[in-house]
Amino acid sequence: MDEQKTNNNSEVTKQGEVKPQQKFKPKHRYHKVQHTEKQASTPIPKQEYFLSIIIPAYNEAESFKELYEKIRTAITPLNCKYEIIIVDDGSTDNTIKVLKEIRAHDNRVKIISFRRNYGKSAALSVGFEKAKGDIIITMDADLQDDPSEIPNLINELQKGKDMVSGWKKKRFDPITKTIPSKFFNFVTSKLTGIPLHDFNCGLKAYRKEVIKEIELYGELHRYIPVLANWKGFSVGEIVVQHHPRKYGKTKFGFGRFWKGFLDLLTILFTTRYLQRPLHLFGFWGLIFALAGFIIDGYLVIEWFLGLTALSQRPLFLAGVLLIIIGVQFISIGLIGEMITKTRETRKEYSIKEIIK
Repeated sequence: MDEQKTNNNSEVTKQGEVKPQQKFKPKHRYHKVQHTEKQASTPIPKQEYFLSIIIPAYNEAESFKELYEKIRTAITPLNCKYEIIIVDDGSTDNTIKVLKEIRAHDNRVKIISFRRNYGKSAALSVGFEKAKGDIIITMDADLQDDPSEIPNLINELQKGKDMVSGWKKKRFDPITKTIPSKFFNFVTSKLTGIPLHDFNCGLKAYRKEVIKEIELYGELHRYIPVLANWKGFSVGEIVVQHHPRKYGKTKFGFGRFWKGFLDLLTILFTTRYLQRPLHLFGFWGLIFALAGFIIDGYLVIEWFLGLTALSQRPLFLAGVLLIIIGVQFISIGLIGEMITKTRETRKEYSIKEIIK
């Protein structure tokens, strides 16, 4: 009997039929968010995928050489092709100099340098745009995110999720940062209906379809899981290790805390009513206007029957005010509809140089 030849990507069934091995494919179905406790890393078999690691950086010169070595140690056992994209967000220290030294020894390191500080959302946005990988990992540059978690994120991603977010269950940050963060995550989870514990964790994994679909601007990097969920992608979460800051100082301030809640209002509006703003403003406009008409209608009937004098009823003016507010809300909704039909998406960052 002749031997049946198969390639590395096939397997032979009991009936002798060759069954092709399924490749890495995205799933665009909604799944419940699963929270997986941290387990020991298990070896990942060789896969035919390209890995992109995106790191936004702002004044982290002291961290990068150590971070680079830790990343290489973590991903070498994966036996996959990879690139490391570092977006220098207008650093004023020696960050760009250190990055060029690393780049001189490893051409898989790509450097994108902004002319000034535009923020993390802009840095991630341009990193997503330039990434070539099938799987994308994002992480912070301050050594608080552990690169050894990358295999765990990829393992969870390959179980069927489109995006996996890290959960810093045990944090090594000052109380002025942890308490506002817990409150922020609790409120965000309740208002969006997504049961994540750590929306703003920098350590995340994505399929490439996710990053090509979402648009980041302002400070919306905190809400990437919300944006992905709104687009119909499944979102998961695993516990990841967190470390104390080793170099430099945190970029977190109370100003970012309040901006975060303003951005939450933005994300709730844009994800639910961006294409139909009249549904939001028109609804409340009708409520206010209807209340005003009922109040004034009742008072007009009393006046017509001679039971009251409108000049002595301040409630009549309140009814008129409600009608005016209702008309204004409806007008805002209509203007929003017109803007939606004509709006354009513009980039809000300027790139100084790209080193490939």
